[in-house]
Amino acid sequence: MNSFPDYYKLLGVSQNATVEEIRTAYKKESLKTHPDRLANATPAEKKVATERFQAVADAYYVLSDGTRRKEYDILYSTRRPQERTADPDASSSFFSTFANMFGKQGGTGAESATGATGADRPDAEHVFADVFEDLLRPEVERHAPWWAWLGAICGAGIGFIIANIPGLMVGLYAGNRLGAIRDAKGKSVAAVFTQLGGDQKAQILRALAAKVLGAA
Repeated sequence: MNSFPDYYKLLGVSQNATVEEIRTAYKKESLKTHPDRLANATPAEKKVATERFQAVADAYYVLSDGTRRKEYDILYSTRRPQERTADPDASSSFFSTFANMFGKQGGTGAESATGATGADRPDAEHVFADVFEDLLRPEVERHAPWWAWLGAICGAGIGFIIANIPGLMVGLYAGNRLGAIRDAKGKSVAAVFTQLGGDQKAQILRALAAKVLGAA
């Protein structure tokens, strides 16, 4: 294999980054690359976004676990800087070659959260769902007691602050969807989100991106 995935570069963190710093970096990068944000994208644009979204999930899966990170770092240290790359294709090749190495640890709770089964490449949507609860639950739980209507009002107010009238409309819609998610009792935030339509997902992801990244 000529190229080696630089997961630190993919997440924009240093090799000395803490687990919390890695998790925070993943939240930001996953919001930047989530294909559901691109509701009006061409198939080619969606494909590029999906590939990078998966590579970012791979990076988080490896670096967020102490054992996997140690094994990865051993391989990382054997590669020259010019052999390391943030190209998503390198991550795909990496898992094809080295995934069995990660399976030797006998399985962890993290694998269930990410949808991985030892030797498999992690499921990007499962990885995202794990941190999506952190991102979205505070927004959902702050709406009470008329979840959907109050959600729309609060969302509109936030949107107006961010981008005046256009932001108000986005915030209104996203806030209403947050309220609808809160109404779905007995289901996780991530589970309800996956059942929404493409435009609804895009609006919520854009609203979160505006908050986390400072721009939709």
